[in-house]
Amino acid sequence: MFNLPNALASLRILLAPLMFWIILTPEIFTDNGFDITWNYYFASLLFVIASATDFFDGYIAREWNQTTMLGAILDPLADKMLTLAAFLGLMMIGEASAWAIYIIIVRELFITGIRTVAVSEGLSVKASLAGKTKTVVQMIAIGFLLMHWPYANALLWFAVLLTLYSGLEYLWGFKEALLKDKK
Repeated sequence: MFNLPNALASLRILLAPLMFWIILTPEIFTDNGFDITWNYYFASLLFVIASATDFFDGYIAREWNQTTMLGAILDPLADKMLTLAAFLGLMMIGEASAWAIYIIIVRELFITGIRTVAVSEGLSVKASLAGKTKTVVQMIAIGFLLMHWPYANALLWFAVLLTLYSGLEYLWGFKEALLKDKK
């Protein structure tokens, strides 16, 4: 039950609040004589490491045939904890639009609710390419926002559009699975 992919997802869960704390407490660097950009670099480094675990836990689970029910729960939980920690931290320091973050959070909560219903009905609604693309674009947007790079806000709003689209696609897939199950 506990294997390398699940350990990587667990690491992502542990890194999320650490990254959130670093985003919100730049004084850990500035009070020690470092420029505030070191805060951005370190938060970005943690985010990149945590994001890499997202790729590797899925790849290893599939390639080594180590998919587990625990992993099916931990992986999306870890993804949401990581992205929401970054988005909320960025919003709290004024680097991300509150409306964009609100839309993303509402979509994530809604789809999590739909997933719960699907599981209780014995239905499987797999993540789509749009959902996976949404996650990648959200992660790239977070990196741009953390580093204060140009076009970061445009990328954030593009991520919001993909978030809404993938949510609608997931909802459609759930509806189709329900109809198929009733036949």
